[in-house]
This record gives sequence, structure tokens and C-alpha cells, in this order.
Amino acid sequence: MLKYTIKRLLLSIFILLGVSIIIYALVRWMPNDYVDTKFASQVAQGTVKEEDLIALKDLYGLNDGILEGYLKWLSNALQGDFGKSFVYGKDVSSVIAENMWISFIIAAVAMIFQFAISIPLGISSATHQYSIRDYSVSVLAMMGISLPSFFFSAILIRIFSVQLGWFPVSGLINATKPLESGSIEYYLDVLHHLILPMIVLVVLSIGGLMRHTRTNTLEVLNADYIRTARAKGLSEKKVIYKHAFRNTMIPLVTMMAGIIPSLFGGAMITEQVFAIPGIGNIAYKALVNGDVPFIMGYNMFLAVLTIIGTFLSDIMYVIVDPRVKLEK
Repeated sequence: MLKYTIKRLLLSIFILLGVSIIIYALVRWMPNDYVDTKFASQVAQGTVKEEDLIALKDLYGLNDGILEGYLKWLSNALQGDFGKSFVYGKDVSSVIAENMWISFIIAAVAMIFQFAISIPLGISSATHQYSIRDYSVSVLAMMGISLPSFFFSAILIRIFSVQLGWFPVSGLINATKPLESGSIEYYLDVLHHLILPMIVLVVLSIGGLMRHTRTNTLEVLNADYIRTARAKGLSEKKVIYKHAFRNTMIPLVTMMAGIIPSLFGGAMITEQVFAIPGIGNIAYKALVNGDVPFIMGYNMFLAVLTIIGTFLSDIMYVIVDPRVKLEK
């Protein structure tokens, strides 16, 4: 186990290095950079001249070649300095730390509901194959897989916010009626604002998990040991939830690799639509403005979380299925 862990850590270093090179090159190859975007109107009006733009790009290090710029970034990153965000004027690590927790809360609650809804529905669909229940679950799953998040968000806003007035359109708190921070009313107001975004995340995420659970359950139910368990006279509930469910979980463990980055990485489009100041929305604004330091820091943050998630997924395989052995 120790040798396997060391091997994975060394491999992770090379993966992160490769990811950082690709991301930095892609960011620098973007049509516009931060200076071009910020001063576009002034250039059009003639108040900012070309030599001024060049001087500003030198100031932000945007005139450096891609290789030179990357080596500077890498040198600073190895010392724990991911630079200062062009857009937000703070250290990249500080911006991420300050804004990721609201995204984490939303994603964590949505994930709990996702698993609580998807797995029972998937199992129920498999055990009632070709029934009305099965077709209904399949339709719901296809809706979750197919609907774009911005489209579904817009529908919910129109129905429940604009027409019915049950929920706020956007934001985290009621700006017209400020509440004391830390009070019960304040947290209830925040929760009220987050209900629609959570519904969007849950509905759009349950489809894939339901399909995985249904397919895997159907495969397990046809296994010999399931028929043997039934022949022994065990109840159907015990056969499904004690014998079949554990093996059904094996493919679901694969999803763990993406769970951790999704928890901390934010839902970029959903947060943008609902104007939630989470890390996803922050990252979107940085990307649009060509904020190289923040884009690099944010994506490396997600890369590290993905590697951690993949490693934990491998460990979980051993726990769920003792037949799996980690190679040294």
C-alpha cells in the first residue's frame, strides 16, 4: 500500500506539470487578454494609446513569451505563490479560499439529495423492468441528462420567481431588507435564495447516476449468486439490498473521482445564472477577463482535487470489492 501510494504521488506530480503547461498555453492563446478586455472602450475612444497598452501588458507580464511566462509562474507556484488576480486584486489563493465555501455548501447538499434520490430510483427501476415505474424513471433520467443548466434555470426562475413569486430571482440575501449577519433570519434568507439553484443541480445530476444504478443492478440481478440467494428462500428485499446492492456500488465508486472537484469547484453556469458569488461564478468572470493568475490557480486547484478524488476512488474499490488488489 505504501509503495502504491508513493508511486501514485510521483505520477501525480507529472500529471499536474502536464496539466499546468496545457492550461497556461491555452490561456495565453486566448484572442484577448486582461488588458485588451479592460481598456477596449478607452482604446476605441482614443483615450488610451497603443504604447500605453504595451506598457500595461509589460506591467502584467503579458508581453512575455509563453515559455518564459510559464517558467515564471511555475517558479512562483513551487514557492506557494500563485500570483495576484488581475480582476480581484487579491492573492489567487485568498480569492479561492474566500469564495469556495458557498459553492461547497450548495454542492454538498445537492450531492446528498442526488444520491438519496438516484440510487433508490435506479434500483426500483431495475427491479420493475419495463413497467410504468421503469419508463417514468428513464424519462426523468433523460431529462436530467439532456436539459442544459441555463435553460432549466431560466424555466424555474420564470415560473417560481417571476410568475409565482415564491423564490428570489438571484443573489444570496435580500438586498432591499438587510438582515443581521449570523441571525437565524439571515441564514433562513440565504437558504431561501439557494433552493432554486439546489433544485437545478439535483435534477440535472440525478439522471446519469440513476442510469448507472439501473444498468448495474440489472447486471447483478442476473448473476448466479443472486439466483442462489433467492433459492435459499431469502426475502426479495434482503436479496436486493444485502447481496445485490454492494456489487451495484462498484461502478458508482468510479464517480468519486469527480465528486471532490465538483464539491469545491462550483457550478459555473448555475452560479452565473442565479448571480451567486461562489467560486464557479468568480472563475467565470476571471476567464472572460483573461485573468491568467486566477485561471491558472483555479484550474490547478481542481486538478489537485481530481487527483485526490481518483486516489480515494481506487481505495474505495478495495473496500467495496475485496477481490480488487492495488498493485505495488
